[in-house]
Amino acid sequence: MGNTYPVPTDGEPMPWRTLTVKEQRTELVTLARKPGVNISELARRFGVSRKTVYKWLNRDDMDDRSLRPKSSPKRTPQVQEARILAARDDHPAWGARKIAHVLSRDSGIVLAPSTVNSILRRNGRISPEASRAATAWQRFEHPYPNALWQMDFKGHVGMNNGGRCHPLTILDDHSRYNILLLALANERGGGVQAALVQAFTQYGLPERINIDNGAPWARRGGLTQLAVWLIRLGIRLSFSRPYHPQTNGKDERFHRSLKAEVFAVHTLGDLQHAQQLLDNWRHCYNHERPHEALDMDTPVSRYRISPRTMPTVLPPIEYPSGDLVQTVHPGGWILLQEQRVHVGTALVGLPVACRPKQGNEGAFDLYFCHQKIGETTPPNPPTNEG
Repeated sequence: MGNTYPVPTDGEPMPWRTLTVKEQRTELVTLARKPGVNISELARRFGVSRKTVYKWLNRDDMDDRSLRPKSSPKRTPQVQEARILAARDDHPAWGARKIAHVLSRDSGIVLAPSTVNSILRRNGRISPEASRAATAWQRFEHPYPNALWQMDFKGHVGMNNGGRCHPLTILDDHSRYNILLLALANERGGGVQAALVQAFTQYGLPERINIDNGAPWARRGGLTQLAVWLIRLGIRLSFSRPYHPQTNGKDERFHRSLKAEVFAVHTLGDLQHAQQLLDNWRHCYNHERPHEALDMDTPVSRYRISPRTMPTVLPPIEYPSGDLVQTVHPGGWILLQEQRVHVGTALVGLPVACRPKQGNEGAFDLYFCHQKIGETTPPNPPTNEG
């Protein structure tokens, strides 16, 4: 197989995705309409022909837009109130701003959010808990899609069959577009890598992924095999500060919405049922649900696929000529200045670069590919005693 890499699954089957044809078509057509998109590459990633993509682009009825008119004649307050309450019942976690925006966008009914809020409160649709959950978060935003993805597990959720669902989530920092929402049976690295192959093949590679300091991304004493694979793909990794989940704040906020709009209102039967619920909600989140941090736009309106394609062969590991390159020994160490320096067992057999620190003679920064993995200090000089 040469340098081709395997896609381990740890023995468990991947859950079937249950997106409808219309939902898949909508996602493809929306991404294809982005300025400068490579239609051939997009068709390849979605497994369709260029002819099929152009056919869908020319068919307005393929859009996942409401068929109702943009403007509506005057309606009685009772009809408006019924529409507001129906929207709230369909999406119990949506607040007044989202509902007012959707009614205006899809039905031409223009109402102030304060009016919608009053109707929801008068009809018992807003609880104090919901009001607290609606508090806005303020965060830094990267300037373009795929500059940063945030990835994490949203804790485990019990299912009726006695098992547990571990939802894996990936969110694009700029657009809040949900790249991946997968119901996994565990949080082992093999299943995560298989899911990432699926995401990278369809959406391309991001420049950087932010993750926490736990398994399967990292472990005490060094990187994991999953992290090594990501680095070899040319992706920079950054790690959240311990006990500071807000470093992955957008994904954490996404988890709050996922809990409120899916797990709080549905009981999971098994992994396949869980995946069906997640697929349905993901489509709504990306394509229909207004996002307050995006000025009530949808995430798909800001997202476009990455131009960096998923390679079929891992690129070679190369370092500048001035680096001291050491192969990692069994046990996860290299020999530097006659001392063993531990870099992690996931790097055994791979080359690591020792790059001299400028202005600090005898000290080195340690790199694996582009990723800094550690540093050393100058050895203590011998003492002359006696």
